[in-house]
Amino acid sequence: MIVTIDGPAGSGKSTAARGLARRLQFDFLDTGSMYRAVAWQCLQRSIDLHDAAAVAECAHAMQLQLDQQHVYVDGRDVTNEVRLPEVSHGSSVVASNPEVRRELAGRQREFASGRNIVTEGRDQGTAVFPQAECKFYVTANAEERAARRQRELHERHEQAAPFDDILRQIRERDERDKTRIADPLRAATDAIRVDTSGLSPEAVLDQLESIVRQRMAAK
Repeated sequence: MIVTIDGPAGSGKSTAARGLARRLQFDFLDTGSMYRAVAWQCLQRSIDLHDAAAVAECAHAMQLQLDQQHVYVDGRDVTNEVRLPEVSHGSSVVASNPEVRRELAGRQREFASGRNIVTEGRDQGTAVFPQAECKFYVTANAEERAARRQRELHERHEQAAPFDDILRQIRERDERDKTRIADPLRAATDAIRVDTSGLSPEAVLDQLESIVRQRMAAK
């Protein structure tokens, strides 16, 4: 069974996807880490992130391995490096590259083959797994998403930008994701919308788990 969770940055989809996979004992696929890995590799090699051909070539050539907790590029554990702010920004740039999206979508389908998975991203239910048995579109208002991002940075003991700057970055990311040519961010027509504004992570998880288990029982 494939469960997709799509949504904008800071909506809580990553936390929800990890927790749901754990509760269901499914594998977890963090597609955002894949784009971060491409951005990290390009930055390491001083590749201009706006050079579409060079970035696509880098994505095609790199060895990328994911497990439930770690990200490996060419055999190196880059789990922490791909969370750096410059990599986070770069990931949204490379994610607008159609060739990179095609390359990583193929790898995502390969990862999912023969598995029960929960996969999260921005195009999982629309472009990568349109046949998924259960699709969610998770969102929250921009102000709440910015506050979550600021808390996350504080919890990781990283210097957080002022709230207004984070809010602006969130809105700019939303605009890039929704207007890109290749697989723009949108809810699948058959996705269940979940607004996480004001909800605890556990409350969101309870809601998602209940729906998935109903779908599983109906199969």
